[in-house]
Amino acid sequence: MHIGLFFGSFNPVHIGHMALANYMLSYTNMQQVWLVVSPQNPLKDKSQLLDQQQRLNLVRTALDDHPNLRASTIEFGLSQPSYTINTLAHLKEKYPEHEFSLIMGQDNLRSFHKWKNYEEILKQYQIYVYPRPGADSGQFANHPHVHLTDAPVIDISSTFIRNAIRDKKDVRFFLPAKVWEEIDGMNYYRK
Repeated sequence: MHIGLFFGSFNPVHIGHMALANYMLSYTNMQQVWLVVSPQNPLKDKSQLLDQQQRLNLVRTALDDHPNLRASTIEFGLSQPSYTINTLAHLKEKYPEHEFSLIMGQDNLRSFHKWKNYEEILKQYQIYVYPRPGADSGQFANHPHVHLTDAPVIDISSTFIRNAIRDKKDVRFFLPAKVWEEIDGMNYYRK
């Protein structure tokens, strides 16, 4: 089975994440997309991060039993911070029957050279890239394992949503309905 790995803090998961995961299922040869909830991205500040179990619960709520989208906790048991190369090695060992590809934003591709062992990732895995506002693909755009997609540009960020909630703005339509209900009911991101 060909599985796309969509790594993220998902702090919180929003309609942009869901639309991109669905796009990859519909417009590539991926048979499943796993939303890999990262406990700690080594390139991001952890101070505004909701607990990993709470973020995982929000992702599961967003997926709403979609048969080809799955929340993955694979990084929860690995050493932190989470490095993609370590996660990929673990997945390859645990699921040798599957083919894994990465899903990433154009902004991440631009800074891909900062990732641990990025050359090895490029050598062994296909990378599907979705466009991001104002970003270009940088030095990896023409690599044979890099696939630039025509996914719609979705200019929504989790940072925008967190800040809006903190500022008492109504952002319910930027989130799957059940995710909004959970965030609102639990008072997440209010402080």
